[in-house]
Amino acid sequence: MLTIFLANSRSYTKMGYGNKPHAVIVPYPAQGHVNPFMKLAKLLHSHGFHITFVNTEFNHHRLIRSKGPESVQGLPDFQFQTIPDGMPHSDRDATQDIPMLCDMTRKTCLVPFKELLQKLNSSAGIPPVSCVVGDGVMSFAIKAAKDLGIPEVQFWTASACAFMGLLHYREFIKRGIVPFKDDKYLTDGTLEKTIDWIPGMSNIRYKDVPSFIRTTDPEDIMLDFMGEEAQNNLNAPAIIFNTFDALEHKVLEAITSKFNYPNIFTIGPLPLLAKYVPDDSPVNSLNSSLWKPDSSCLQWLDQKKEGSVIYVNYGSVTTMTDTHLIEFAWGLANSKQSFLWVVRPDVTMGDSAILPEEFLKETKDRGLMVSWCAQEQVLAHPSIGAFLTHCGWNSTTESISEGVPVICWPFFSDQQTNCRYCCVEWGIGMEVNHDVKRNEVEVLVKEMLQGEKGKEMRRKAKEWKRKAKEANDIGGSSYNNFQRFIKDALLSGEVPHV
Repeated sequence: MLTIFLANSRSYTKMGYGNKPHAVIVPYPAQGHVNPFMKLAKLLHSHGFHITFVNTEFNHHRLIRSKGPESVQGLPDFQFQTIPDGMPHSDRDATQDIPMLCDMTRKTCLVPFKELLQKLNSSAGIPPVSCVVGDGVMSFAIKAAKDLGIPEVQFWTASACAFMGLLHYREFIKRGIVPFKDDKYLTDGTLEKTIDWIPGMSNIRYKDVPSFIRTTDPEDIMLDFMGEEAQNNLNAPAIIFNTFDALEHKVLEAITSKFNYPNIFTIGPLPLLAKYVPDDSPVNSLNSSLWKPDSSCLQWLDQKKEGSVIYVNYGSVTTMTDTHLIEFAWGLANSKQSFLWVVRPDVTMGDSAILPEEFLKETKDRGLMVSWCAQEQVLAHPSIGAFLTHCGWNSTTESISEGVPVICWPFFSDQQTNCRYCCVEWGIGMEVNHDVKRNEVEVLVKEMLQGEKGKEMRRKAKEWKRKAKEANDIGGSSYNNFQRFIKDALLSGEVPHV
């Protein structure tokens, strides 16, 4: 299988495409974007591409602090470069203020990114830039590449259903729904209203649309930024999605038909496609994690029965109140189930997460807490029975790839949309109310690990795992789309319109 994949890829440089192709990869500077971009970069490298991976200066320095200077030294044909993000200087090991970061990247990154592309093109010893892969929320990459005559593709790292929701932000504003008149919309049932005017998304509610519509401020940065960045993607020659056709086919078809945008490549879930990178490839030594993982949790999981542990991780950005953290803690404790809980130092809105001493005593024999872990390895472990998650798209697709059902506590952005699809469309999830109560957490954890509903969700999760694997097997939709994406979008210099 791997031999065929590489044979197809390496033949591209023998088909008249000239010098070794050079892809410049530029992710949004947050862990949930950097991770899938790194997987994509490694896949392209295995297809014979020279890679330049562009971090912001802030994330570059975080990597050095986390992993040491060797982590960004790269390889002769896989190099790291940086651009400034326009933000005030900070040495904090946490995601930056997101609204300010979004605003600054769109205002300040175009010029330094163009300068970097020009510098790379005039550098001796490396091939000229043949294509740019930009983040779906960093559309300055489209303009930079267009100005320099370089083929460009956008990588939308969230779900297609979230993309469709964001494409309709203009419609929410046009209809006078958003911004909301006052804060009553949060409690008067407004968010429960259903929408019948978003194609491909049936029975969706206001609360299921990416959360930045939840504002009373007509100048809200994130409402404007996310809605307009989604629209800007339609100006790119092509968009790739970290999904597979069977999972989101209705929405994908609707994007193509409503917006007359045929050049969509579904190439996910990337954790499955990334398995085609050869085991002996030097790029496997490159790691994009901004936190240092604790590998001891894998040995701890080895001692647990199959399907007996709930894994808890809210991702790299989610924060909560101290009260919510304590409610989650006692919910896990009272469930009497084993749990592996990732508690980032910055998970609470204060400076550090502190759990009660009584909780630690109560759970010392069945609970393990770490500050970070290698999530894909954890989800693949047979002892994991369910995943309590914020429903970020990476976590969602990694769960699907391993057939693990989810308990959802969405925080913001696309997570509400992903939660709705997990719980209603795909049948693999249950939702925790945003105002967390320990009794509810206890009930859901017990039900997911021991109840009939949990059993049914595990069955459905395994079925989605099978479909995801089929999509990434040779001849599957994602496998074929990735080959087509390279040949038609990156190497031909233009994307054929269907």
